Amino acid sequence: MQRWLSILIFSVVAVPVMAEVLTGTDAEAQLPFWELRVPGMSLRLVQRLPDQTRAYFMGRGFSKAQAEQIAQSCIFQTIYKNTAHAGSPLIIDYDLGQWQVLHAGKVSKLKLREDWQRHWQLQKINTAAAIAFEWSLLPTRQTYKANDYNWGMTSFALPPGSQFDVLLHWQENGVAKNARMQHLECAPDIHPQPN
Repeated sequence: MQRWLSILIFSVVAVPVMAEVLTGTDAEAQLPFWELRVPGMSLRLVQRLPDQTRAYFMGRGFSKAQAEQIAQSCIFQTIYKNTAHAGSPLIIDYDLGQWQVLHAGKVSKLKLREDWQRHWQLQKINTAAAIAFEWSLLPTRQTYKANDYNWGMTSFALPPGSQFDVLLHWQENGVAKNARMQHLECAPDIHPQPN
């Protein structure tokens, strides 16, 4: 009985959204992207090659071994937008801690800023590197008014080349919504020559 009530409450509280998911090659990054579009919101996830991530973080004071830990964590460049027209009352809130990663029959969470902070504290990285890392990631929680947007990296904590789905949760003017993006793929650990 209790399980049935939990399912009923979830279905009443969170409204599943029929969403359009576009895929292709990002013009700037020249890497695959997946973009969820619903009225008033878009979310684009663009692959980052592990080599890009290694170079980026080594250039910000991380050791080769530390940069490798990040590079092996399925990093995406993430662009989140409230696409409502100026003057619209639409407010979008999200919490990455509510998102679910579905991979190989298991459900897991993203590796958030807070998770990485604890990780780096144990490794005693220098303050400048820790600040650079935090500012590179998409904030864990954020509120967007009409035309607001932000971008940063998200970490799905999967090995390079993994295929997965992500169940997204957000709120529109306080109403909980969710949608599923399917068949995403972590960038493979390849070493192409820069263009």
